[in-house]
Amino acid sequence: MSAIPRILLGVNVDHCATVRQARYRAHALDHGDEVEPDCVEFALLCEQAGADGITMHLREDRRHVQDSDVQRARAEIKTRLNLEMACTQEMIDYALRLKPDSVCLVPESREEITTEGGLDVVGQKSRVGEVVAAMTEAGIITSLFIDPDPAQIEMSAELKSPWVELHTGAYANAYYHEGRARELDTLRKGAELAHRLGIVVNAGHGINYSNISEVITLPHLHELNIGHAIISRALFVGIEQAVREMKAFLA
Repeated sequence: MSAIPRILLGVNVDHCATVRQARYRAHALDHGDEVEPDCVEFALLCEQAGADGITMHLREDRRHVQDSDVQRARAEIKTRLNLEMACTQEMIDYALRLKPDSVCLVPESREEITTEGGLDVVGQKSRVGEVVAAMTEAGIITSLFIDPDPAQIEMSAELKSPWVELHTGAYANAYYHEGRARELDTLRKGAELAHRLGIVVNAGHGINYSNISEVITLPHLHELNIGHAIISRALFVGIEQAVREMKAFLA
């Protein structure tokens, strides 16, 4: 009997950079001297504690992660770099120069504090298809951050995206309220459909130390991308313990 594959943990370090930017947005340096915290150092410590990959979202307005952070991470981390990016020409060109291990295409709005809602792959079929094709040609794995909606999943398969990341935000928001079971069932059905269509299933957004025990019951999970909860926990117990506690759920 073959063993069930372990679910991988990708740690999103964006909000470590958010803390830095709250004080040093106008500083000439992105790290070093008095500038802190360093999100690349945070990423390296997460790796040492067992993280299987590091995720960074380089936004159009550079509100948290900066270009130099991503470039340093590409050079220094030992696991995998997952670049979250919008479907813009600027970000396509940037990713093709950087050559991350994978990219995750996400919607992006200047008004939001963090990514809210999945990418509309159906409505942006042509543009998303162009990005998937460009990344595939360059040997970069593409993931689409989508709501667990059958139409979005089926279009992801049509565009030959090898991975999807199911948006778990609606479930996380409903966790202490009515609708939790319904949202979990929607995610389960989405994971089943993606798997049947030959897509690798990842998930992320709003996953924390409470709801993860249900999230990991979703079928066919390859990787969870978690940021805010780990950074929040690290404030109290330190980075190593925060990562190890989350990893323990995935063993």
